[in-house]
Amino acid sequence: MFFLKRVYFNKINIIKGLITALLFSTPIYLAYFGFEIKIINTICLLLSLYFILKIDRISLFYSGFFVGILWFYWVSFSFRYYDLSYLIPLVILFFALVYALLFLLISIKDNIYLRAILFFALAFFNPFGFNWFKPDILLLDSYFEANKIVLGLIILSTIFLVKKRVLIYTICIIAISFIHINPKPTPLSDIDISLANFYFNQDYKWDRKNLATVVDENFKQINKAIKEHKDVVVLPETTFPFVLNKQEFILQNLLEKSHKITIIAGSLYYKDGEYKNSTYIFKAGNLKIASKVVLVPFGEEIPLPKIFRDFINKIFYNGAKDYTKASAPTDYRIKNISFRNAICYEATSEELYKNLGNTKNIIAISNNAWFTPSIEPSLQKLLLRLYSKIYGVNIYHEINGSENYIITP
Repeated sequence: MFFLKRVYFNKINIIKGLITALLFSTPIYLAYFGFEIKIINTICLLLSLYFILKIDRISLFYSGFFVGILWFYWVSFSFRYYDLSYLIPLVILFFALVYALLFLLISIKDNIYLRAILFFALAFFNPFGFNWFKPDILLLDSYFEANKIVLGLIILSTIFLVKKRVLIYTICIIAISFIHINPKPTPLSDIDISLANFYFNQDYKWDRKNLATVVDENFKQINKAIKEHKDVVVLPETTFPFVLNKQEFILQNLLEKSHKITIIAGSLYYKDGEYKNSTYIFKAGNLKIASKVVLVPFGEEIPLPKIFRDFINKIFYNGAKDYTKASAPTDYRIKNISFRNAICYEATSEELYKNLGNTKNIIAISNNAWFTPSIEPSLQKLLLRLYSKIYGVNIYHEINGSENYIITP
């Protein structure tokens, strides 16, 4: 027992792991506070990779433990709205332990080359379908191009530094900083798109007595965009907090207004016993439904076998069924320009960016009120910036609960 305590709960090991995790997380927190300092981001990235390849296995375990907390503590905040606040510390601990074990596994053998390869492989591994651990986002706002090839080259070059071949390492790092392999960006279209500002608290928005106020605000933003002669107005994910296709009066009002402006709004969609998280696209008196392709694990679907899925839904979600997902992403045209639909989590999923073809614009809608205040909106934006650069696409992001923005590669 004394040996286990001395090895696994040694203060030096914990401090090494914490310092490594802090360096590895600094670019995210700088972005959260509005700073984009290339020299600091670059130094923190290079130092953190050095320590990840250098420190002992137990320290690496603690590094993953703190990375799990620093990157993903905010996931637990959504449980407040299911009357499950008591689970918040357990959810945070769960993420800490998952990434602690993943970091421990990359050092399964005392071989620096294997550790480097396995750490790079983590950028492709999505436990339970959760895909927000992307170390390549740390290359954004650094002196390096943001993509996995560059990340892999930096990790491999760090082996030279660990082996004290500083000159070779320095030459490699300088050479890598000149690599530019991302595709040519697409210029923004001349379509005048209004991204409406929404800051409804999650509790307020879904309280039935506030329903009229929420709906009025949606139409207020639509009318404002019409007065400003916009081509398109975009409203957030589930901006209508009910099953919109069952509300005929509101649907007809939206269809009528769509003769003056294209309206893109999020709401639930119900058909044949299935619920979908969807985008409603009202254009020239017509309606198109674009449903979500990638669902949030443990939020919109339980990524486990049916027996466990049913048990979790019964115990924690009052027997609610998982949402149903669409079979493929939806593209639609506005003024002859093709746009791809994205709803929150799926906008940060690489699956959405495959088979884009000639579609080089994405309209994403989100509801970040589930997680604010936290670093979630900043981490989400970094992920969107990463995919925008990799795939050369423009992203118009409409959000409830945090600031809207347009991303260009």
